[in-house]
Amino acid sequence: MKSKTIRRWSCVHTWTSLICTVFLLMLALTGLPLIFHHEIDHLLGDAPELKHLPAGTPQLDLQQLVLMAENHRPGEVMQYLAWDKDDSNGVIAIMAKTAGTEPNSSHTFMLDARTGDALEVPSANGGLMLFMLRLHVDMFAGLPGKLLLAFMGILFVVAIVSGTVLYLPFMRRLEFATVRTDKSTRLRWLDLHNLIGVVTLTWALVVGVTGVISACADLIIAAWRNDSLSTMIEPYRGAPPLIQLAPASRLIEIAEHAAPEMQPDFIAFPGTRFSSEHHYAVFMKGSTHLTSHLLTPVLIDASTLQVTAIAERPWYMDAMGMSQPLHFGDYGGMPMKILWAALDVLTIIVLASGVYLWVVRRKAAKPAAVQAETAA
Repeated sequence: MKSKTIRRWSCVHTWTSLICTVFLLMLALTGLPLIFHHEIDHLLGDAPELKHLPAGTPQLDLQQLVLMAENHRPGEVMQYLAWDKDDSNGVIAIMAKTAGTEPNSSHTFMLDARTGDALEVPSANGGLMLFMLRLHVDMFAGLPGKLLLAFMGILFVVAIVSGTVLYLPFMRRLEFATVRTDKSTRLRWLDLHNLIGVVTLTWALVVGVTGVISACADLIIAAWRNDSLSTMIEPYRGAPPLIQLAPASRLIEIAEHAAPEMQPDFIAFPGTRFSSEHHYAVFMKGSTHLTSHLLTPVLIDASTLQVTAIAERPWYMDAMGMSQPLHFGDYGGMPMKILWAALDVLTIIVLASGVYLWVVRRKAAKPAAVQAETAA
């Protein structure tokens, strides 16, 4: 590779890395506990524990649970109901002052599907894990924070690609995984920086790309609302507001009949950003580990309980659904979480060593520049 081309790639790698490093260090440090958020919630006692009741205890129907939730949070309306992944008797309820309240201002709690008892979920309403999640997702800055982090993610991907380009000619001079321990501290760290960077290359690209997609989630959801959802609810354009909702008791039965061989993931109530003013939206998921992250909405008229549409999933919603669990290593159980955590720590070392190498190089360049000026 010509020296001029190498200098260009080196400049790209240096500055893209430096611009995004502080943000990436924050993301890597906050992402580490988020990989184990379920385990940390249980350790801190932030995960609700349901009562031990005899096996086969019947569950209440959905409308009864809605009424129990409204009694628990008087003056608020139901936004979403979802099923706890760890216990089929746990139902996650999200409520707010209005159906259209933005997510960070909603209140999340769990209902025991057998008794209707409400259990608070501290981790979803201000616990340590929520603090870490907000810092990781948007730095408490909403959409501008998400878009800034998305831009940093793009710079990270560019830094990875440019670093790989620079490492290729470097490998021709040394055997792979060589660390020159007999050389200066700077060269030892350079070798370690390059080696760890190559080892974590694929993982870093995956996490970087999925992080960018996840950071753009609000824009993706807005595009889905303006495209697919808007088309599905077009017949209701200009319809008078609903005065009363039909009971939610049969929503699951209706959705399962409309989308056989699928199971419910969550229900969006009328007026939320995942439904319309006139519809319940029951989001159905596949039965395999992979398809369980691909959701198909079944729109049900909130006054007649008639199915009005079963939406096809746009590719960008599938990309978002697949990227979020992959970003945190949620696909392969504890072994994958441990692997993700180890690679996260290695990435922190790469980022920190990159800053160190830049600082050392700058310090070494100053005397050389002074000497050149003196000689001139």
